[in-house]
Amino acid sequence: MPDSSPVPQSTPAAPPATAPLPTTLPQAKRLFGQWWRRQSPARQDRFATLGPLLSVLLFLAAIISAFWYLRNEEIDREVESVKRDTELTQQQMGLRLIQNQEALIRMARELVTRPLDAEEFGAMAQAFTRERPELTHLTWVDARRAPRGSHLAFTYPLGSDGLTPAPLLPQDGSAAESETTFRAARDSRVPAYSRAFADASGAQVFQLHVPLMDRSLFGGVLVAEYSLDALLRHFVPADVSQRHAVAIVNEKREQLAATVTAMPGQAAARAPILSEAPLTPAFNGLVLRGQGWRTSIGLVHNTLFWMVVALSVLTVWMLLGTWRHMRRRSQIQGALVQETNFRRAMENSMPTGMRAMDMEGRITYVNAAFSQMTGFAPAELVGRLPPFPYWLPDRHDEHMRLLQLELQGRSPSAGIELKVMRKDSTVFDARMYVSPLIDPKGQQTGWMTSMTNITESKRIRDQLSASHERFTTVLEGLDASVSVLSVQQGELLFTNRSYRLWFGGEARGHHVMAGNATSASFEVDGDEEVDNLAGMPTQELTGGASPREVYIDPLGKWFDVRARYLQWTDGRLAQMLIATDVTARRRAEEQAAAQAEKAQVTSRLMTMGEMASSVAHELNQPLTAITNYCNGMVSRVKAESISQDDLIAALQKTARQAERAGQIIHRIRAFVKKSEPQRQPSQAREIVEDAVELAGIELKRRNVAIHTYVAQRLPELMVDPILIEQVVMNLLKNAAEAIDNAQLPGSRRHIELRVVPRHTPEEGGVIEFSVTDMGPGIKDEAIARLYEAFFSTKKEGLGIGLSLCRSIVESHRGRMKAQNLYNGTQIVGCRFSFTLPVELGLKAEPPAGAPDTTPGALAAPTTTGR
Repeated sequence: MPDSSPVPQSTPAAPPATAPLPTTLPQAKRLFGQWWRRQSPARQDRFATLGPLLSVLLFLAAIISAFWYLRNEEIDREVESVKRDTELTQQQMGLRLIQNQEALIRMARELVTRPLDAEEFGAMAQAFTRERPELTHLTWVDARRAPRGSHLAFTYPLGSDGLTPAPLLPQDGSAAESETTFRAARDSRVPAYSRAFADASGAQVFQLHVPLMDRSLFGGVLVAEYSLDALLRHFVPADVSQRHAVAIVNEKREQLAATVTAMPGQAAARAPILSEAPLTPAFNGLVLRGQGWRTSIGLVHNTLFWMVVALSVLTVWMLLGTWRHMRRRSQIQGALVQETNFRRAMENSMPTGMRAMDMEGRITYVNAAFSQMTGFAPAELVGRLPPFPYWLPDRHDEHMRLLQLELQGRSPSAGIELKVMRKDSTVFDARMYVSPLIDPKGQQTGWMTSMTNITESKRIRDQLSASHERFTTVLEGLDASVSVLSVQQGELLFTNRSYRLWFGGEARGHHVMAGNATSASFEVDGDEEVDNLAGMPTQELTGGASPREVYIDPLGKWFDVRARYLQWTDGRLAQMLIATDVTARRRAEEQAAAQAEKAQVTSRLMTMGEMASSVAHELNQPLTAITNYCNGMVSRVKAESISQDDLIAALQKTARQAERAGQIIHRIRAFVKKSEPQRQPSQAREIVEDAVELAGIELKRRNVAIHTYVAQRLPELMVDPILIEQVVMNLLKNAAEAIDNAQLPGSRRHIELRVVPRHTPEEGGVIEFSVTDMGPGIKDEAIARLYEAFFSTKKEGLGIGLSLCRSIVESHRGRMKAQNLYNGTQIVGCRFSFTLPVELGLKAEPPAGAPDTTPGALAAPTTTGR
């Protein structure tokens, strides 16, 4: 609402007592004259020019403000008019909808209280719609959504087929607006309006569902369908439709019906003035929109306005022309000063020397950098003709030749490199570039030369060349082959002398060593046969491939090949290979392996040689028994004093003794048999049993007992069983010899052999074999040298037994150690142990005939002795 309170009248404020304002015109003129005389002439000219310009601009601003105020006032009046017309239309339609709703409620009550058939309902509906042209259908629907009666208004248009379209009625399970409104009326027991939708003919309509309630029981609905076009046509006042356009839009602001229809195929233009009001009492998302347009032309279309603007612009242009003419000289002078300062600062900051010459070769200008390079002041150079003072005395002819090329315009585009002499007679290297000087008329007036000191860059270039030569010399002198191959193009980028000597200048040698070529003339030692990094971008390569050994058949050589990827000088991805001839090392390793194999066989033969007397004694017992059995049977057969059963029993005993002797010989033969080392899944229990069976002969001879402990359910070992048996037997024999040589009493003449699983952070899961005796132990100084070749604590020992045992264990990726056992400070025995790693994926050892299935349980100890 506009504020209707009276506007207070402004009263002029009293001037301050400290600075009273002049109240008379002569005083004001006098003060203005004093201020004007204090200004400089230039400032006075500026004020004299800006005063009229400011007056014209203030006049133009006043005219524009007046036009703007009148235009805004007109727009406000139009906005108020559109708002009033929209509200008036809202009242008219709302009143009509309320009247119809009340009439339909009375009709619904009559339908409930007095039963009617379809014909009576049609007559009642016809009388109802005759005076209400905005209604298109009136339908009676029961609670099961079945139509009981329907009436079509005579003003309703026919469809495209000439038939009257059926009204959209509620259907169970449908998502149509009629079904949604039906449920709302049924649930709320009050009349419900639907949202606008298009009927079968495409016209925009909405429905009113009035529930039929019989003593709080829902008996159906009375459906009245409204046409939006008819509502606008009959209930928008005539004076309102003449002044403004009225439309009905939905909640998405889409126009559904309007009093003004747009041309076919064209969208309705949006009016600049809008006023909206909801359609009451429906409140179903429909909104009445009043549209208004400005009747007067805009400010920019007003002729009077443009005439004032043109006159003002003309005046301003004339004043600006005068002001521009007055400022021109001061601007030119300031530009000249600024340009001069800029050129001077640029010349002083440039490290490049500049020299200008005329067409005759006379120096006309040098900058500060040129003077600093040569040591000559500008006054000593400007105006000079050749020869110039910075020329070397012994190279005047060369400098003159270069100057003639410069004056003729034939200087190379890459510049001229020459020696320049300073004023103090020192010399430096310089490079000069020449370009012509052109005046504003396009005529050449001389030459401009730029000079740069290249002494330091030339020194660095020479050092780089020398460094490259030294590096190349080192690579050429290597005994190893070095080659660099482009990954994308497959061409050799660099090879040294060794590569060219072995493989020539072709890239095939690089491919063969890198594993990129398939050929039967070479072998690869290792798992990697293909370079998986070939073709990968440089930034994704974190390191080179692992070293590997390659055999080149045509050369008959083994090479240790190491590869890595690098970025070549031109940015290409390249692969570098360094191949070292390791043929001699491979042959030495092969010979060492052959010697180690012979040493293992020799050690076993020596062991059996040392046990020869024990073996002979062990074989003598079954052979003597066989002889006795045979002699006894011969005597009793001759005397015919033996029965058949006794003869069979004697023969069976003789056969068992023969089998016993055969088993001893078979075990000795299997132990000393020369064969290739072969790893296979083996059971620890079987290895221990075979070793104890052979060592038991020596232990019996030396009167030493053995106690064996083998854990149950041990996993299989991927080992050579003969070699591990040799280690166990050697440890048992050494323990028995130590006990026997020390002549210990019977209580200490026993050995303990234990096989148990272990798990350590360093080795992981392993199986530990340990041999513990109660002998005199080993001296501390001897423990550190136990595994040295040809070192022995025995008087007649060769010193290869323990060294060979350690080599066998380490070849199986195990560890071996020895330690004394103490009782306080007294040595009471010695313990040798070695571990073998457990191969994952191998099955566990089944229990040896015991019903106990508990993991980790120990087998019953066995004792062997005499």
